[in-house]
Amino acid sequence: MKATLATLGYLFSEDGKSILMIRRDARPDDIHYGYYNGLGGKLEPGEDVAAGMRREIREEAGLDCHTLDLAGTISWPGFGKDGGNWFGFLFRIRSWSGTPLTANHEGTLHWMPISDVLAGNLPMWESDRHFLPLVFADAPETFHGVMPFTNGKAVSWSYSTL
Repeated sequence: MKATLATLGYLFSEDGKSILMIRRDARPDDIHYGYYNGLGGKLEPGEDVAAGMRREIREEAGLDCHTLDLAGTISWPGFGKDGGNWFGFLFRIRSWSGTPLTANHEGTLHWMPISDVLAGNLPMWESDRHFLPLVFADAPETFHGVMPFTNGKAVSWSYSTL
């Protein structure tokens, strides 16, 4: 399977109760427009996933990551424009330094309570509600999921843990 490789990171506040999210509100033609999401993006050629995650956080939020905790991976067949496949590496980031930017070329950055994220109180991809409880579990296990998309909607979700 050919797929776009990407990272998706969730930076925790110092007290561990909020995460830094981007509200994709800069470009109306963005498929994520109006949604809150973690930070991240496509890997560059020759870049490993940890370096890619750190680069994306630096570019999008102006922060330096000290440790990355792999939450899991997700295969998103059919997710991209024109039905392209995506494969994502999801990270929890609890150790970082710097002062977060308030906005970037994709949108505005906000500290959002994890409880609101899990309760569905934010506009976000409906499909994210399937895997975010695994990312923010009290005793998290690394997971590996598959979430096929058709016509911009997730049609199923399955995962396993090691």
